[in-house]
Amino acid sequence: MNLYLIRHAIAEEESSSGEDSQRALTDKGAKKMRQVAKGLKILGIEFDFILSSPYLRAYQTAEILGDVFKMKKKVVQSENLTPMGDPDLLLAEINEKYSVNSLAIVGHEPYLSTLVSLLVAGGAPVEMTFKKGGICHLSTDDLHHTRKATLEWLLTPGVMVEIAER
Repeated sequence: MNLYLIRHAIAEEESSSGEDSQRALTDKGAKKMRQVAKGLKILGIEFDFILSSPYLRAYQTAEILGDVFKMKKKVVQSENLTPMGDPDLLLAEINEKYSVNSLAIVGHEPYLSTLVSLLVAGGAPVEMTFKKGGICHLSTDDLHHTRKATLEWLLTPGVMVEIAER
């Protein structure tokens, strides 16, 4: 299974309602994320499904991916991807509900780094800088019996934009 962990794009510092969960992407963030998604497409990356945090900025990021990859109907929200969510519950949800070869997971920091640590190093901290709009590719044979994954690559949004503009 290929897992593509994607941090939400650049968002407002504060929402008009004051609710963190309602912070929207900025115009710059949305535009850059569209370029990031195009870069993924150029690299030949494909997703069977997109799983997103229900927070507005993450869901908007997931919708941009769904639009670029023409799979908007395959974007689903998971409460297990909120910033305070439990990665173990997310893995249980994936194992229970989604039998796919390639899954995009759109969420937040430090949650995504914690998930990488859990899958790659058994929970030992993995130092990494996960920029807004950045993408981490993990591969694993099976999340049911083992939580070991291989870190294939971690790309910044800047690199993805350069790929998209070539």
